[in-house]
Amino acid sequence: MRAIELKNVSKIYKNGVKALAGVSLTVKQGEFIAVMGQSGSGKSTLLQIAGLLDDCTSGQIIINGNGVSRLNKNVLADIRMKSLGFVFQSFHLDTHLKAYENIMVPMLINAEYKNKSAMKERAIQLAETVGLTNRIEHYPGELSGGEQQRVAIARALANNPDFILADEPTGNLDSKNEIIIFEELKRLSISGKGVLVVSHNDAVKDYADRVLTMKDGILEHTDEK
Repeated sequence: MRAIELKNVSKIYKNGVKALAGVSLTVKQGEFIAVMGQSGSGKSTLLQIAGLLDDCTSGQIIINGNGVSRLNKNVLADIRMKSLGFVFQSFHLDTHLKAYENIMVPMLINAEYKNKSAMKERAIQLAETVGLTNRIEHYPGELSGGEQQRVAIARALANNPDFILADEPTGNLDSKNEIIIFEELKRLSISGKGVLVVSHNDAVKDYADRVLTMKDGILEHTDEK
């Protein structure tokens, strides 16, 4: 089974703060899961650990059937590159690169992609997929916030990952653009990607298959449609 599995995961920082307290969660391909909660509830820590961006203090993390908790940093980086795509509240686009060039960035560090013309072709296809056909030659400063976030989503798809992990992806957007982004993430889950979104935006409930609530590092309940 292709899935991200967290089993009884805890995270305690050096200052003694317990960010996660025995959290268990499975994100399968084709599923859209939303984790909601107030700032400081632990939801971003959950996403960072699920995405192998941070270590857990205890518990197990399993990606596509393989335990990853004891793997070295280089192996973890390879898993992130090939299996996981990330979207953040801040778009993290290179202001000196055009839209299609920003989308190409993950491909440039993936040894499986060697032909730059093929990379550009794929980047343009991904831009078209997220509705940016006429904006591929534009720089980030020439794009709206919603367009920049769609570039970020296309970039997250560059290496065809199994899962998309999004941390407050609509936090810097107006209500019109937040709907566009949630609709795009929903489309990706329907196409077979596993989508995990952490958000405090109630609008995400209209798109998620499951809504989890986090408080004080604990997943409290699940709303299933």
